[in-house]
Amino acid sequence: MWSFFARDPVKDFNYDILPDTQDKSGIWTLHRGKRKTGGEPLSVFVYEVSTGTEEQTQLAKAAFKRMKTLRHPNILAYVDGLETEKSLYLVTEQVTPLAAHLKAQSERGGSGELEVSWGLHQTVKALSFLVNDCHLLHNNLGIWAVFVDRAGEWKLGGLDHMTPENGDASTSLPSAKAVHPEMDKYDAPESPNSGEKWAGDVWRLGCLIWEVFNGPLPRASSLRSLGKIPKALVPHYCELVGANARARPNPARFLQNCRAPGGFLSNSFVDSNLFLEEIQIKDPAEKQQFFQDLSENLDSFPEDFCKHKVLPQLLTAFEFGNAGAVVLTPLFKVGKFLSAEEYQQKIIPVIVKMFSSTDRAMRIRLLQQMEQFVQYLNDAAVNSQIFPHVVHGFTDTNPAIREQTVKSMLLLAPKLNESNLNQELMRHFARLQARDEQGPIRCNTTVCLGKIAPYLNAGTRQRVLISAFSRATKDPFPASRAAGVLGFAATHNYYSVTESAARVLPTLCTLTVDPDKNVRDQSFKAIKSFLTKLETVSEDPTKLAEIEKDVMSSAQPAGAAASWAGWAVTGVSSLTSKLIRTGPGAEGGSPAENTPVGGGTASPCGYSFIAVSVSIQVGLATSEAVKKQSSDWSSSGWDADDSWSNEKEADCQGQSSPGEETWGNDWEEEGTTAPATKSAALLEGVRLASEYDWDSKGATQTDFLANVSQRAMPTPIATVRRGGGAGDGWSAEPAGDWGAEESWESVDGSQAGLSKAELAKKKREERRKELEAKRAERKAVKGPLKLGARKLD
Repeated sequence: MWSFFARDPVKDFNYDILPDTQDKSGIWTLHRGKRKTGGEPLSVFVYEVSTGTEEQTQLAKAAFKRMKTLRHPNILAYVDGLETEKSLYLVTEQVTPLAAHLKAQSERGGSGELEVSWGLHQTVKALSFLVNDCHLLHNNLGIWAVFVDRAGEWKLGGLDHMTPENGDASTSLPSAKAVHPEMDKYDAPESPNSGEKWAGDVWRLGCLIWEVFNGPLPRASSLRSLGKIPKALVPHYCELVGANARARPNPARFLQNCRAPGGFLSNSFVDSNLFLEEIQIKDPAEKQQFFQDLSENLDSFPEDFCKHKVLPQLLTAFEFGNAGAVVLTPLFKVGKFLSAEEYQQKIIPVIVKMFSSTDRAMRIRLLQQMEQFVQYLNDAAVNSQIFPHVVHGFTDTNPAIREQTVKSMLLLAPKLNESNLNQELMRHFARLQARDEQGPIRCNTTVCLGKIAPYLNAGTRQRVLISAFSRATKDPFPASRAAGVLGFAATHNYYSVTESAARVLPTLCTLTVDPDKNVRDQSFKAIKSFLTKLETVSEDPTKLAEIEKDVMSSAQPAGAAASWAGWAVTGVSSLTSKLIRTGPGAEGGSPAENTPVGGGTASPCGYSFIAVSVSIQVGLATSEAVKKQSSDWSSSGWDADDSWSNEKEADCQGQSSPGEETWGNDWEEEGTTAPATKSAALLEGVRLASEYDWDSKGATQTDFLANVSQRAMPTPIATVRRGGGAGDGWSAEPAGDWGAEESWESVDGSQAGLSKAELAKKKREERRKELEAKRAERKAVKGPLKLGARKLD
C-alpha cells in the first residue's frame, strides 16, 4: 500500500536522458539530454551506486558537492542535479569530452593552433583560479577532465579528487591511481609535499599538453620527446615537466609567460576572446575598433566559435551597445555559417530593425551587402518593413546612397507587391532619371529598369519602358544613352511590331550619328535586331503571335529566367570597372553572383545585360541641393506626357509630336541654374557629364560622324553660369526636369535650318537685349541719382 503512494524522484526529474549516446568519463557516464519543458540540449553525468565501489561512491558524492558550489567561466557549468539511493545525476551545459572532440577534428583536417591555444588558455586560467583563489588542488587534471562546449571553448571538469591545499587526513579522498591503477603514469616523479603546492597539478598540465598534440601518453618517459608540440610552446612546456618540483611555475605565471609577445598564447584569436569577455566595460571607441578588426580575423576563426560566441556578442552590441554600422560586416560574415532556419531566427529580425535606422553609414552598409541576406527575407517583411525605409534613399542628398538604393532594387524587385513595384518604385525611378544631377545615377536607373522589366505587369511595361529608354537616349551622359539602347535591346520581346517600327526604331536611328562611338555601335546592333524581327513577320505573318507572345504577358515570378538579347552582351564599359550583377531572375545564378568583368560571358539562361556602375563619393550635396530635390518632385512620372503612353498617327508618319519635343530636351537651355553643389573629385579619369566638352575637337578628331550629329553640344555647356560667374555643372533646370518646360521648340519647326546650339545662342542674345532694354527703361524713368541720396528700392 505504501509503495502506491511512494513517488519515484527520477520520474519527476525535469530532464530527459537520451540513452543512445554515452561516453565514459572516469567513474561517470556522460549522456546527452534535454530539458523536458523547452527542449534545450544539455549533458547529464550519471553514476550508478550499484555498479561502483565504496571509494568511487565517495568520490562521486564529493564531485557532486563541488560542482554545486564552484562557479567560473572556465569550469564546467552546473545546471541541476539529483541524488538518490541508486544513482547520482549531474546536469551541466552541453559538452563533449576533449578526447572525442580532438578525434572528430582530426577526421576533418585537425584542430588549428588558434583553437588549441585558446583552449589551453582557458584550462590554465581555471587551474589558476582553483590554486590561487580557492586554494584547492585538482589532483585529476588530464585530457579526460576537460570538456568542450558547442562554441569550442574548453571547460575544466573531473572534480572527483579535488581537496583543499591544507586538508587533513579526515578530508582526504582516494587518489586517482588508487581508483584507476593505469593513471600512475600521470603522477609526478617526486614524493608528495616535496615542492610547491601546485607542483603535481602543473606536472599533469604538461601531460595534458603532450596528449593534445601527440595523442595518448604511452608512458611517463615519453614526455621527454616533444613530438608535435609547437616551438613557441616548447620552453614553457619543459618548465612544467621539469624534474625540479620547486622550479615548476605557478599556473598564473605560466599563463603570463605564454602571453608574452611571440608566445604561443599571444595571437589574434586569444586577444579577440579576451576582449569579448570584457566587452561590457570597454569604451565605445575601443568597441568600434575591435569590430572593425574582427571582420578581417573572422576568416581564420573556427566556425563553431563564430556561431556561438561571436554572433551573440554582435547581436548584443547592436541591441544594447549602440555599435551601429560597424557590426554589419562581421555579422554577415558569421551569418554564412548559419542554416536558413537559424538565419531567420537570429539575424533577420536585427536586419529589419536596422533598416529603420536614420544612421547613413548603417543604411549604405545594408544596401551594399544586401545580396548576402536578401534570399532570407520573406515578401511580407520586404513590403511592409523594409521597402518603406529603403525608398527614402531615392531622395537622399548623398549621391552614394541614391546610387546604392537604385542597385538594391535589382534584389528587392522580385519580392515587391503590385503597388510598390508598379507604382511607388516607378515614380521614384522617373524622378531619378529625369532630375538627378549625377549622370551615373541616371544611367544606373535606366539599367535597373531594364533588368526588372520581367517583374512589371503588362500595363506598366507598355506605359513605362519606351518612355524611359527614349528619355535615356537624350541624356548628355554617354553611358546613359548607351544604357537606353541596351534597355531597348534587353526588353525587345515586350514591344509589338507596330511599337518597334513606329517608336523604337526612330529613336534608335537618331543615335547612329551620336558623338560617342560606343553608343553608335550599340545602336546599329539594336537596329539590326529589330529589323530582323520586323522582316521575320513580314516574310511570315503567321509568326506574329509567337513574336508578340510576351507583350501582354503577366509579370514573371521570382526565379524566372530573363531573356536577354545576344548582341547586348558587349555592353558599356564601366567607369569604375564595376558591373551590376546579372538580372535577379536569371536561372542558375544566385543574386550574389556577379557578372564577369569584361563582358561577353553568357549566363546559363541567356546573355548578361552589362551596365555602368559609377561610385559616387559621399558628401556632395549642400543645403541648396536639398531644397532643389524636395521641390515639386511628386509630379514626375513616366507617363508625364500622353504622347508616350498613347501612340499617335504622327509618330507613324515620322513626324515629331508635341510629346517628343517635351521629352527630347535641349541640354543648353538658356537661363538654367547649375546645381549649387560642386562635385567632389571622382576616380581618376572619370568626369561628370558637366565636365564633358561635347563639341571639342579633341573628342572628335578620329570620329567624323560627330560633326554630323544634331546632338553635338556647344562648348558653353562646360561653363554654366551661376549668377553671372562660371562654375561646374551641366545645363539643367534647378530640379533637373528634362521634359517639363513648355517653351522647347522642335528642330522640325519653322527654324529647322538652325542647329540646337545656334537656337540656344540666338535665345541668349534675345534675352540679353531684352534685359538691357529693361535696365535702360528703368534708368530713364528714375533719372540720375543725386550725390548723397539713398536708393530705397
